[in-house]
Amino acid sequence: MVKMQKKSINKPDEIRNFPKGKVELVTLEGVTFGLSTFEPGWKWSESVKPLVKTESCQVLHTIYHLSGRLHVRMDDGTENEYGPGDIAVIPPGHDAWTVGDEPAVGLDITGMVDYAKEA
Repeated sequence: MVKMQKKSINKPDEIRNFPKGKVELVTLEGVTFGLSTFEPGWKWSESVKPLVKTESCQVLHTIYHLSGRLHVRMDDGTENEYGPGDIAVIPPGHDAWTVGDEPAVGLDITGMVDYAKEA
């Protein structure tokens, strides 16, 4: 039986740092919430790819974008840009980068359990 629980993203269970970014993780009843912060100049293929050793991000993201702008290019060439208030499902097989001079911040509810873990 699932019981009511409460945690704060301000006191994460785990923090994963990587060049120009970090994810702060909180897990409740097997669901991991990841608050991602990608600084200006962050790009997945430069900051995370060397850790995970895949050609593109192979994580499914279901994310609510809080601030900043994030541009995503799928392996098939499809592109989209996300900003504050946008909710997105981003399938595996993509690169992503911040746009502008503000950090891109989002809350992801599906893709952070293994995100930015060294291979």
